Amino acid sequence: MRAMVLDAPGRPLRLADLPSPTPGPGQVLLEVLACGVCRTDLHVVDGELPNPALPLIPGHEVVGRVTGLGEGATRFRIGARVGVPWLGWTCGICAACRSGRENLCQEAGFTGYTLNGGYAEAMVADQRYCFPISEGADDVATAPLLCAGLIGYRALRLAGEGTRLGFWGFGAAAHIIAQVAAWQGRQVHAFTRPADEAARRMALDLGCVWAGASGDAPPEELDAGIIFAPVGALVPEALSRIAKGGTVVCAGIHMSDIPGFPYRLLWGERMVRSVANLTRRDGEEFLALAPQVPVRTVTTVYDLEQANRALADLREGRLTGAAVLLP
Repeated sequence: MRAMVLDAPGRPLRLADLPSPTPGPGQVLLEVLACGVCRTDLHVVDGELPNPALPLIPGHEVVGRVTGLGEGATRFRIGARVGVPWLGWTCGICAACRSGRENLCQEAGFTGYTLNGGYAEAMVADQRYCFPISEGADDVATAPLLCAGLIGYRALRLAGEGTRLGFWGFGAAAHIIAQVAAWQGRQVHAFTRPADEAARRMALDLGCVWAGASGDAPPEELDAGIIFAPVGALVPEALSRIAKGGTVVCAGIHMSDIPGFPYRLLWGERMVRSVANLTRRDGEEFLALAPQVPVRTVTTVYDLEQANRALADLREGRLTGAAVLLP
């Protein structure tokens, strides 16, 4: 099979011809139909997340078709379409797992980071951590839902029930979750890079009530904010825009350092919190909700061997919406 392989952080991915993997107990073998390119992939490739399982096949927004079953794998039939997310395995016995917080499992395995992912023609995955995908769903449109959508959904829940929301960074995750928030009757204010007029137009097209550049003042005080951009300097800015009692959610797995800021920005029972990974319950809830909205994903498609170009476009801010690889 063809696969794009990371040999060391900071290096371009290498196109390789590898043996197709063999599913182990409880695993399914998948033909990869589409794989989204997530900012977390960029953090792995650029070395901002430590200790990837090298050599590594990245990718954790995978839509695939089951072509083989390991011993005891009975959840999916041959030919079924499934989605593979970031969370690929948990121990099931630690305090976090036993308390319904499997996203915090210290022994967790992550697709495209500690487990080989979907930048390939085939992959294996633990059947327990895959989601069924309906036959009518489009592969390319569905792929970004499996991380950008899932993590965005968890971030939206953690932001609370406020009506007036601010989203800092309007890329793959924000453009999905803005639609969910608008469908829920909330008012989303989008903050983008100063020069990114395309992102602001997309935000308004997808139901946001206001779109401006980071640093601009929104037309009203906000109840909560979600920071999708990996920029720590946005935390004080977001705090300065939310009302007392509001929450700022940092939605990424990696962020640059948060600078010092005056206590008055936090005072008034404002709160800053992070989102860590996802649970299977998050995935089940969001994938059932997305067709009701219905969520529309804006995508740019790349061939598998163009993965380095897709990552570069994401890194340099040249993408509008989400990138998806097709093997």
